[in-house]
Amino acid sequence: MKEINYTEIYKQFQEGSVLIAGPCAVESEEQINRLARKMKEIGIKFFRAGAFKPRTSPKTFQGLGIEGSKLIKKAAIKNELYVVSEIMDNGEIENCYDLIDVIQIGSRSMASYGFLKQIGKATAKDRKPVLIKRGFNATLQELLFAAEYITNEGNPNVILCLRGIRTFEQIDSSMRFTPDLASIIELKEKTKFPVLFDPSHSSGDSRYVERLAKAALLLGSDGLLIEVHDKPEKALSDGMQAIKPDVLKNIIEFNNSLILSHQN
Repeated sequence: MKEINYTEIYKQFQEGSVLIAGPCAVESEEQINRLARKMKEIGIKFFRAGAFKPRTSPKTFQGLGIEGSKLIKKAAIKNELYVVSEIMDNGEIENCYDLIDVIQIGSRSMASYGFLKQIGKATAKDRKPVLIKRGFNATLQELLFAAEYITNEGNPNVILCLRGIRTFEQIDSSMRFTPDLASIIELKEKTKFPVLFDPSHSSGDSRYVERLAKAALLLGSDGLLIEVHDKPEKALSDGMQAIKPDVLKNIIEFNNSLILSHQN
């Protein structure tokens, strides 16, 4: 893959209709190569996968760490994909920086302001895009403040991602979180940052992902962050919310139809 121009990457998000897809986590070299190849075949350009997994329970799969990051990058280069992956602490900034094309800040790290400053400083020179996921207890204003911690250090290339919030609905809802779809409209009015939506985490259930994804696109989302696995029943992390590649194809076709309708 040729030398990466991060400003050009960010422009793709500004123009909208960007789909980021891939497994929740890298599990093995064979698995990540297989899924990277499938994503390329479908038409995905931005490949998501996690090597460091901030899990609620310490008993669950925590990721493959730095070796996992290397496997993701290798698979991405082979299939001409950009890597979107989460960094969780300052040590990972140093060790994984060159292995990631779009740095993801997870919902649990959104309020780690010292960490956000370090990310801003690290990305100020090359302006590598930083995708910030909304904390599931955070207000929209708090999300925008988190973005400011990055931009104040010299990197304007911030992407916002809505991923569901915790409400009283979770008392008896089958969804993991309450999808914050209406926030797409409000954020698009309040900021010029690209706004993405994550239908996988917001629902926690693959049965709802396709419909939520389409709803987000109709509401003006600049793109989606989706978990995809060809064998979700065997996934080591969040298999219940991962859709299969055929479902992703449906979402891509819907997205393409929206693009055509806007052009006419």
